[in-house]
Amino acid sequence: MILVTGGAGFIGSNLHAALHERMVEVTIADRLRETGKWRNLRKHPPARLIGPDRIADYLGSDPPLQAIVHLGAISETTATDGDLVWHSNVTLSQHLWHWCAVHNVPLIYASSASTYGDGSAGFDDAFDHAALRRLRPLNLYGWSKHAFDLWVAGECASSRPRPPQWAGLKFFNVYGPNEYHKGAMISVVKVKHDEIAAGRPATLFRSDRPDLADGAQARDFIWVDDVVAALLFLLDHPGVSGLFNLGTGTARSYADLARAVCAANGVPERIEFVPMPERLAGQYQSFTQANMDRLRDAGFEHRFTTLEDGVTRYVTEFLKQSDPYR
Repeated sequence: MILVTGGAGFIGSNLHAALHERMVEVTIADRLRETGKWRNLRKHPPARLIGPDRIADYLGSDPPLQAIVHLGAISETTATDGDLVWHSNVTLSQHLWHWCAVHNVPLIYASSASTYGDGSAGFDDAFDHAALRRLRPLNLYGWSKHAFDLWVAGECASSRPRPPQWAGLKFFNVYGPNEYHKGAMISVVKVKHDEIAAGRPATLFRSDRPDLADGAQARDFIWVDDVVAALLFLLDHPGVSGLFNLGTGTARSYADLARAVCAANGVPERIEFVPMPERLAGQYQSFTQANMDRLRDAGFEHRFTTLEDGVTRYVTEFLKQSDPYR
């Protein structure tokens, strides 16, 4: 039995589909609400589904867990309720850590590339207080993930009990099926596809930096199946612990992404640049690129999907289908 928090969400439901294929029994902790998120699980219902507010009660029953994969969080980069974000993203994570330490259960948790802020301190997933303290997240979400990473570093530096395996993954820009409930936080790939499918140009933000051309802003975009492969690798290798980046190791420009979406839809390239919203000013990462050395050194040999191949798969196998869910 594996507990997956956030298991009805984007990455969580894709992981659950893979675990379902393996015939692994899963308890999902999540809220379905009224956003249609249940469709993420329609093809592979979990063994049980509990609300996040029931996690403590569930763990209090001493379930026979093989591992906890903690993906649930308030993940909106525009979130402003600091108390709610702290409780959801830090306090609950600390509770799961302590429970796993006491019950000898591995814990894999979601960190975020947003912990790197504007990237001026680099994208090295070095796990020590000195390296972590140099990072300056740009938003509340990134700060909460950074706070938990720092707390974990303190726990590991002490003699206090810890889970037999622990791993934090700094997800970079993930895209793929089952993200349709995410509203404003949906991937750029999906947004550009919708624009092009409606006969409009793919719109991109103008650069807010004089040294960077429009469309040259670059991110490390990673296909969701590659993320699931890393999660399964960690579940299969209980001797691997640490804080790891999870991107492809290659930054690609937004112009590259828009061109890939146009090509996947079989239409000529058509890109239009629009002003960057004021709410993003000063909080926009113009460049991200994961240093993947540590996860590779830990034995993860999976070959990452190229942006063009991932976008083509997403568009043709999901977004253009009558049922776009996995």
